[in-house]
Amino acid sequence: MALKYLDTEKFQAEFMFTERSGHAFEIAGSVLNRDIDIIVAVGGDGTINEIGSAIESTDKILGIIPYGSGNGLARSLSIPLNDKLAIMRLNDLRISRIDTGTFNERKFFNIAGIGFDAHISAIFADNIKRGLRGYVQTTVSEISRYQFQHYHLEIDGKVYKRDAFMISIANSSQFGNNAHIAPFASLKDGLLDTCVIKPFPLYQFPVMGYQMFRKRIHKSRYVEIIKSKNIRIIREFEGAVHLDGEPIQMGMELNIGIKPLALSVLN
Repeated sequence: MALKYLDTEKFQAEFMFTERSGHAFEIAGSVLNRDIDIIVAVGGDGTINEIGSAIESTDKILGIIPYGSGNGLARSLSIPLNDKLAIMRLNDLRISRIDTGTFNERKFFNIAGIGFDAHISAIFADNIKRGLRGYVQTTVSEISRYQFQHYHLEIDGKVYKRDAFMISIANSSQFGNNAHIAPFASLKDGLLDTCVIKPFPLYQFPVMGYQMFRKRIHKSRYVEIIKSKNIRIIREFEGAVHLDGEPIQMGMELNIGIKPLALSVLN
């Protein structure tokens, strides 16, 4: 399909397939010294993260054909979710630059987080029921059992102490599937939105879900959003964090920052 809609007068395409987690990062890293201008991720936010992490702050350009369960970054960049249209969009060669988030020196481009969403990402990573329905089912089954934590936050030098159900660090506005955790986040403003979701009664969960899909979560009294450049978080326990939906284990101290306009993308 790709060659059917790709402009072969502009591109000489080479196709590579990933075989395991981390393989996309290895492939992208292996071509940094080759005469290749654009590396296209065919996948979701996790695949984009691997390739983006390898090529950010270089002269390489990231292309995206969305093929994930949520496609948060692709949606935020207004890249078509239809395969044909996404491939044809590459032909326009419309290049822009977006910010890169750093999380204990690991990179993210869409959203990173700790607390409940990281817990769900760790479970969801092995769930064969991917997509919005599987995510909702996993969330509903886990939410009544999850215990909030106390967090010490230093955000651009100001100290906050918060009990939180979860904390999302948003470079773009949404997790995926148009669930907007930070409705006013921008990929190009050199800032991150720290979204603190405070403990809430379980009956409020459907309301907050509705607010997310309506881009009104910031109006909830259980949500606090703070824009900043540098964030330090100390939590009670080591455990999972997620970077663009992919879980990884980290310690109690987390240092988060932003590299403005460090990644070139086709959109």
